Amino acid sequence: MASHGIKDRVAIVGMGCTRFAEHWDSGADELLRTACDEAFAGPGLAKEQIDAYWLGTAQSGMSGITLARPLELVGKPVTRVENYCATGSEALRQAAYAVASGAYDVAMAVGVEKVKDSGYQGLNAFPIPGDGTARTVTAAAMFSMVVPAYAAKYGVSAEDMRTVLARIASKNHANGARNPKAQFRKEWSVEQLIAMPRVAGELSVFDCAGVADGAAAAIVVRAEDALRYTDRPLYIKALSLVAGNGLPLGDPAYDYTTFPEIVAAAEDAYRQAGVTDPRRELAMAEVHDCFTPTELVLMEDLGFCERGKAWREVLSGAFDLDGDLPVNPDGGLKSFGHPVGASGLRMVYEAWLQLRGEAPAGRRIGTFGQRELALTHNLGGYPGEMVGFVSILGTRLGPRSGAGSGAGSRVESVAGSGSAA
Repeated sequence: MASHGIKDRVAIVGMGCTRFAEHWDSGADELLRTACDEAFAGPGLAKEQIDAYWLGTAQSGMSGITLARPLELVGKPVTRVENYCATGSEALRQAAYAVASGAYDVAMAVGVEKVKDSGYQGLNAFPIPGDGTARTVTAAAMFSMVVPAYAAKYGVSAEDMRTVLARIASKNHANGARNPKAQFRKEWSVEQLIAMPRVAGELSVFDCAGVADGAAAAIVVRAEDALRYTDRPLYIKALSLVAGNGLPLGDPAYDYTTFPEIVAAAEDAYRQAGVTDPRRELAMAEVHDCFTPTELVLMEDLGFCERGKAWREVLSGAFDLDGDLPVNPDGGLKSFGHPVGASGLRMVYEAWLQLRGEAPAGRRIGTFGQRELALTHNLGGYPGEMVGFVSILGTRLGPRSGAGSGAGSRVESVAGSGSAA
């Protein structure tokens, strides 16, 4: 990777997030205003003090006017971006690089999606003309292929595999049940989830993330200016985005047990941040659990454990709220919900709360106060053909105790060993 990164050059000083839900009484305008107002309030900024805005949305607007109208912005540049389910992360990436470049002093990234009363059952891709060879199966069907592939490669029985997936869903629902902004706030036992009927391969409805409405926002400034706005900023350590080319779909060697784009994005992000052992250096991770087998594979692709060992780590509770590395402490896509344009920023919002000690005691990560870095991971697309995003955020500037330079890192030997040709 050629990225030099912008480590410690940009800080997040304000964030906001709506509840993710079926907002039948609110449109995109109301959701945008709610998220932005919360973000403005923290650092005490007014909309006029933001130099430039980036808006991420997949289907809730076609230009910057989608944000300029509800905020009644005057004379401000607003750029609308879209990058599949990594759209919110794309908005943050572009706003952060704009500040790092010196083009602007204060920028804002906003993500929104409003689909529940749009006439669609859920999020639908626009009909882009093709050559007739595109897939015709659903997202659930595509990700369901991970299950038998992983089981066969690592010798996991069908019964154990089902228990592992149910354990992931149960964990995330337990976390979401403690989160007032989550879409689904009911706990489900592993036994209840195992008993659910299948809808795609071995996946039940409860293995799939919900479709929701929602918005989230972040304000970024130069790191040296951060303390003017808040005494507890989050410093951006790494931002990495990789766009796949889709070639693994036609490669017989691709076996659905890894997402190559995520491996590449993670390795690049760790190099930028100087992280050598993510399992020990990260306080938490928010990952894109669009389906339960996705989270399983991500534990290995992100270097949190060795290849073929994630299923055992899940069963041991390693990624629980009080585990060795808490994953999706806010409930993840599975429980918090997934309004596509907002999800990437929602992940950063949880890191904002947890690392600053603002998460309620009942759902505070067990690593709080012991480590100071968080990872967010966002993807869009399907196995073999996706975009992948990884960010690393931290509470302090400069070198961290126990952190290395990135050379010869553990994650390169672990994550890199499983990447597909």
